[in-house]
Amino acid sequence: MNDAAGAALQTAVEPYNEAVVRKFTIAAVFWAVVAFAVGVYIASELAWPALNFGLPWLNFGRLRPVHTSAAIFAFGGSALLGTSMYVVQRTCKARLFGGDALADFIFWGYQFFIVMAALSYVMGFSKSREYAEPEWHIDLWLALVWVLYAVVFVGTLLKRREPHIYVANWFYLAFILTIAVLHIGNNLGVPVSAYGAKSYSLFSGAQDALIQWWYGHNAVGFFLTAGFLGMMYYFIPKAANRPIYSYRLSVVHFWSLIFLYIWAGPHHLHWTALPDWAQTLGMVFSIMLWMPSWGGMINGLMTLSGAWDKLRTDPGLRFSVTAVGFYGMSTFEGPVMSIRTVNALSHYTDWTIGHVHSGALGWVAFISFGAIYYLVPVLWRRNGLYSVRLCAWHYWISTLGIVLYIVSMWVAGIMEGLMWRAYDANGFLQYSFVESVVAVHPFFVIRMLGGLLFLTGALLMAYNLIMTVRSPRTAPAPERLSAGMVAVAAGG
Repeated sequence: MNDAAGAALQTAVEPYNEAVVRKFTIAAVFWAVVAFAVGVYIASELAWPALNFGLPWLNFGRLRPVHTSAAIFAFGGSALLGTSMYVVQRTCKARLFGGDALADFIFWGYQFFIVMAALSYVMGFSKSREYAEPEWHIDLWLALVWVLYAVVFVGTLLKRREPHIYVANWFYLAFILTIAVLHIGNNLGVPVSAYGAKSYSLFSGAQDALIQWWYGHNAVGFFLTAGFLGMMYYFIPKAANRPIYSYRLSVVHFWSLIFLYIWAGPHHLHWTALPDWAQTLGMVFSIMLWMPSWGGMINGLMTLSGAWDKLRTDPGLRFSVTAVGFYGMSTFEGPVMSIRTVNALSHYTDWTIGHVHSGALGWVAFISFGAIYYLVPVLWRRNGLYSVRLCAWHYWISTLGIVLYIVSMWVAGIMEGLMWRAYDANGFLQYSFVESVVAVHPFFVIRMLGGLLFLTGALLMAYNLIMTVRSPRTAPAPERLSAGMVAVAAGG
């Protein structure tokens, strides 16, 4: 038997490569717990600085990028890569392009990047940019893995047996291609030596800041928005057993979002050396983003028309629908904060932290939780979760945690902004910076408690999913391919 025939027989046993999806799902759950645990610890350090213990590897400045990278790239990235590989196979009726070995390399290569980046942060190696990034050789490794990921995804689209490309794949494709461009463009630099971590950016000053926020905001727009919208457009209709509310609206949503988001980055640089016209351009495009963002929110919510009763019995779907609500709220708050007069109050305050986490926890984490709760029984051939009640507890505990987190940061941020701009009768600043830190201390404690609740919910999820996997198989084995399809796979 030749290699092609052997591959065909393997395909006949499992028509899709679900093994790599299972690996990414396990990784997503693991990194979620790690990211939330580190987040709770550094939130505790802000409330009680003595928890730094004078140890450099426990310093807030080193652990903060560990937390953000673990939440965005480890947890969120693993969820995105896993779900995209699941969705593209199902909607294209084709196994992943390039074979199982290439898919496994992408999984292990991406996990290796995550571990090496975290170690570099803890050891004190980074580029000291707004979005802290690891050394140049780790960046090169990620570029290689990401390009191979793009090849697998695009190759699967090209070999599809379905003439139509489902809209979720358009969002995943935009996420994959744009992140490749952003990562490579933002990390253009010259290494000092082949054996050292130090490198110098090709840009400096205001140009470097603009490049950073071209990357930073579009990482939000394409990694944390477009990619997870692909998740929304597949898993909400599947969980609700309803077609997407409006395919036409999804097309308008896609193209308007893709065109507008790429120009919005300069709104992070209000009141800086960036030219006023560039700041205004970023603000205008940010406000225009209201339209496509809320169009997508409406499309996601209206998909449940006639199926709202499922929210009582399916807590996983409840996560997904609540995530769409947080998506709408975050994409309203963001444009408001991009307005120069509002930004004068909000910038550099904890209001921004509250805004970021309403999107990161409410939108990104919740839509991922909904997808994971759907995927695990399917991937491990179970008829349902080990405990629906535990899933419901996860939902309510995490929702309470988000509310405590974002409300405390909203109040703290507005208080900080008002105190920093308060003047006495003689025209002097009324409060010192230290006084503003003392004033927001109670809200830092509340923020930590909110994060602790969110971590508790994630631990409940991990236990529930482990018990689901360990329970006896109750669903039928995967459908086998027909003899004709085996022949096609073998080149016959």
